[in-house]
Amino acid sequence: MAAQTLQQPSFLLANLKADSTTKPLLQRCQDLVKIIDEYPAKELHSVFPWLVESVFGSLDGVIAGWNLRLLHSRCNEYNIVTEFLHPGGPMMKLVYKLQAEDYKYEIPVNYLPGPVKACIQEGVLPDCPLFHNKLQFPLSGLLSLNVALNPFEFYMFNFAYCLITPKSHPQGLHVSSTDSAYFVLVDTYLKYFLPSEGSVPPSPFSDSRGSVTAPSPRSSGVSFAGYGVHSPSLLKHHIFHQPSVNADPSAQEIWRSETLLQMFVEIWLHHYSLDMYQKLQSPQVKLALLQYRLSMSSMPCQPHAPPGSGTLHTYQVLLPFHSPPPLWGLLEEPFSPTEEHVLVVRLLVKHLHAFSNSLKPEQLSSSPSAHSHTHTSPLEEFKRVVVQRFVQQKLYLFLQHCFGHWPLDASFRAVLETWLSYIQPWRYTGEKINPQPDQARTVPDKWESFVQENLLMYTKLFQVFLNRTVRTDLVNAKNALMVFRVAKVFAQPNLAEMIQKGEQLFLEPEHVLHHRQPRGYLTPSQGGSFLSSRQRVMTDVVFRVKSHVYALEGQDCQYKQMFGTELRGAVMKLIQIIAQARQTAKRISDHSNEMATNSSFLSWFGFSSSDLNNTFTGAEPEESGECLKKTHEFLDRALENLCQIFKLNQGQLTQLIANLGSTQDDGNSRQLPDCIQGENGLILTDLGRRQIMNGLRRFEIHYQGDPELQPIRSYESALLVRLFYKISSLVNERFGRHMNALCSRPDFLGRLGRHYLSDGDSAVKLRHSPMSQQAMERNQRPRLSLRPLASYRTILLLLLFYMFGALLSFGPVSSTLLILTGGFLYGLFMMLFGDKIKTH
Repeated sequence: MAAQTLQQPSFLLANLKADSTTKPLLQRCQDLVKIIDEYPAKELHSVFPWLVESVFGSLDGVIAGWNLRLLHSRCNEYNIVTEFLHPGGPMMKLVYKLQAEDYKYEIPVNYLPGPVKACIQEGVLPDCPLFHNKLQFPLSGLLSLNVALNPFEFYMFNFAYCLITPKSHPQGLHVSSTDSAYFVLVDTYLKYFLPSEGSVPPSPFSDSRGSVTAPSPRSSGVSFAGYGVHSPSLLKHHIFHQPSVNADPSAQEIWRSETLLQMFVEIWLHHYSLDMYQKLQSPQVKLALLQYRLSMSSMPCQPHAPPGSGTLHTYQVLLPFHSPPPLWGLLEEPFSPTEEHVLVVRLLVKHLHAFSNSLKPEQLSSSPSAHSHTHTSPLEEFKRVVVQRFVQQKLYLFLQHCFGHWPLDASFRAVLETWLSYIQPWRYTGEKINPQPDQARTVPDKWESFVQENLLMYTKLFQVFLNRTVRTDLVNAKNALMVFRVAKVFAQPNLAEMIQKGEQLFLEPEHVLHHRQPRGYLTPSQGGSFLSSRQRVMTDVVFRVKSHVYALEGQDCQYKQMFGTELRGAVMKLIQIIAQARQTAKRISDHSNEMATNSSFLSWFGFSSSDLNNTFTGAEPEESGECLKKTHEFLDRALENLCQIFKLNQGQLTQLIANLGSTQDDGNSRQLPDCIQGENGLILTDLGRRQIMNGLRRFEIHYQGDPELQPIRSYESALLVRLFYKISSLVNERFGRHMNALCSRPDFLGRLGRHYLSDGDSAVKLRHSPMSQQAMERNQRPRLSLRPLASYRTILLLLLFYMFGALLSFGPVSSTLLILTGGFLYGLFMMLFGDKIKTH
């Protein structure tokens, strides 16, 4: 019925398209409100796909739509858009009106997340039940597959996809991500469909056929990653044989909540690389596929096996050994989430914690056997499993990708805060506790199970964060703040003990489990509608921790203990880098204060240091004043927290930092960074890059161009610099040969000429710089330089000398002769005794 309606011409749609280019947004929304109220669903059916595309933009990004991500609260259209798209507004009313009928809307498979797309095109049932029983098979073959979604699913898919569609921001337009209409709508939808208090408001239309299809019942013999229990079957669920399962009637109360959450998680988080795609496979699957591949290679005349051979756990996709060549490139598409994307994910994480923590205490403490009783509402059951079942695995992979690929700058703060929000669910309980400022809030014992079931979120990501931190400029206050934030979170009382206990449970010998009876267990990664099949709650915490680790990292993972010897060494290395950064920040601060003290009135005339080569280059522009004070404070507190987490001796640590700081002050700050000699000069090593990045060592930077063409200094007269340059250029051009002849003489006049017409320090400076051999051999020709006369200091001294001569009754000519005579005698003295003075 849907396809026939789409083929019929719609005059209503034609009129709306015409109005979209002529009428303002307010009038268009008013017209749409009347149309939604007055027209039947049959007429609105053809308008709905166009309206969704005009609001959220096209999936390929060609059509921008209403630009929800660029629309902020100060815009005139902001209130119009948020009211029209509100969960109780006209647009959602249209969705419910169409939901009451049996309408479907198609989405090309190419726009689905990479892993889902790979599963479908390989002929494997996707892990997420949201896409079960919804594939449309055209006559042209698998390459043009579509997914048929109901109106609510179609609307939420386009809304979620709007976040990851590339948008071009107009130049000069800066919109805060948390102030945009899109961010506000996400928050509104989460609060409406995942309420912490009360229930989801019912649909204003009867909805008997628009429910979310529940996944097929799962066998109780499925184990986690094959650990201890072997899979009883080598048959996989195939998309050509999707079972038709009627939804549980009790699921009608929350089907919209479940659909919204699954759509957000799939579109925003379900992206990972081909390496991760292969990493998540079960060892039994790899062995079966390898045996099958070998058997096929030994029988080349045999046709290929049907695509339904193999084995598949719900969240373990089949490796495409026999897939078409394009499949290998499906998951190699670059996935680079933006800062806005990460902020929206953090909003989702925070709300899910608040939603899950709003579970009633009597139901939270109820026995597992009572979970299936009718007194527990579906919404309360949903709260119980929402984080572990729907979010954990995909968020872990998402954060791991961001940790490994995000630039080493301050924008990583968004990713960091998302991680810290997830591993601190106790912050979103709604309890108002105001501890003393100097006392950290103790983590309650009831969160021990959460820490154990999310062990990798704490340990593995902490290790990845350490690897990032040692390559980061910790002198920057923003980067120092991130180190302090992580150390402060992990230093919360009782948290380190919980993590250490979880690691001990995971490292318990495997033979202990062999004496246990095989139990059906669905890993947290096996998502879906929990209402169709209740998973039995495992009382064995060892089994639960091991299943969590193997479900996320695979059974062949090499686990590194957070409190083991290797990581402890990495923490000590970080402490040394923090100490170095503290010392560098202090040195920069002292240098800045010294320069500020010397900035007196006389410095305007050039009596302060005029050598720009002595300027300290270890700080960024914003690293001064209060920023450096904050850096020192953040790093000090981070050191204290790290000592508390890893039980380090404070006295030894203080002595180590003091010794390290004194050695740096004495030697390292004046040495070149670590380099190796290359063909064209020095080449920095990784150690040298870290030394420069943390301000520990630096190259002596000198101006190596034409001294006459240096930028005009603040203590020089621009007019005189340009005038004297023209005069000296004329003299050098006319008498250049005579100057060369004079300076090439080995006698007294030659030495005197080289003193006045050559830069004696240039050769010395060049040897300190790792420049190319060709530049080092550059010949400096003798020439006259009048630029020193353009200095305000020189001008002031000459004026004072002429005034003093006038007091002694010397005329201008006599004073000039005295100045020239004094300059000649000074040059003669420096020529004869200058080398001896420098050696002493």
